Amino acid sequence: MAELAPYLRLFAAQARAQAQYRMSFWLDLIGSVVIGALDLTAVVVLFQAGGVVAGFTTAEALLVASVATVGFATADLVVGNMDTIRHLVRTGRMDAVLLRPLGALGQLVATEFAPRRAGRLLVAVALVPVAAAWAGVQWTPTAAACLLLAMVGGSLLFSAIFIGTGTVAFWLIESGEFGNSFTYGGRDFASFPITVYGPAFRNLFAFGLGLGFTGYYPALVLLRRPDPLGAPDWFGWLSVPVGVVACGLAALLWRAGVRRYRSTGS
Repeated sequence: MAELAPYLRLFAAQARAQAQYRMSFWLDLIGSVVIGALDLTAVVVLFQAGGVVAGFTTAEALLVASVATVGFATADLVVGNMDTIRHLVRTGRMDAVLLRPLGALGQLVATEFAPRRAGRLLVAVALVPVAAAWAGVQWTPTAAACLLLAMVGGSLLFSAIFIGTGTVAFWLIESGEFGNSFTYGGRDFASFPITVYGPAFRNLFAFGLGLGFTGYYPALVLLRRPDPLGAPDWFGWLSVPVGVVACGLAALLWRAGVRRYRSTGS
C-alpha cells in the first residue's frame, strides 16, 4: 500500500483538478453517457432490422455487447490515456516521466486519469441486467461468477491492448490511428457475436487478439446455449486467463519500448 500511495494521490489530484471546472466536467460526463448509449443502441437497431442475425436475437446480441463494453469501458477509464505516449515521445517530455522516482507506466495512468470517461461504463453496467432479463438469463451462482470473471477478464484484455498499442509510439510516433484500430476497433468487433464475421476475420480478432472472450463466450454460458462454431462450453471461463496472458505480453512490449526510448534532446 505504501508503494501505491503516490499513485493514489496523483489519481485524487487529477480528479480534483478536473472537478474544478464543473460545467465542463458534467458536459463531458453526459457526453460519455450519450456516446456509450449510442454505441449499444447501434447493436439493437441492426439486430431489430435483421431479426435473428447469425443465430442470435436482439436480446442475445445486446447481452454480448453490454458485457464486452463493460470490459472496454473499464480499461478506457483506467488506461485509455495511453495514446498520449506519442505526444510525450515527440516533445521529449517522456524524459521527465522517466526521471521521476516512480514507475513510468503508473505515472502515465495516474497523471492523465479522466473520470469523465466513467459515463460509458455506467451505461454498460446498467444495461447488463436489462439485456440479461430480456434474453431470459437464469441467475445462479455459476452465472454470476461467469459474468464477474468476464468483466474482469475483459478489462484486463482491453487494458493490455491500450498499453500495447500505446507503446508502439516508441517505434512509430504517429501511431494514433494504428492504436485506435485495435482499441476502439476491438470494442466494435467485440460488440457483436463473432458468428457474424468471416473465418479469417474471426480467427484474427476473436482468437488471435482474444476479443471473443470479452463478451461472446461468457454470454453463451449465461444463455446456456452451445457455440454455433463448435467451441467447448469451458471457453466461456477463459476471460481472465486470456486477459492475464495479454497483460503479460503488453508488459514485455512496454519494457522493450522504454528501453528503446531516446530523448529528443530538447
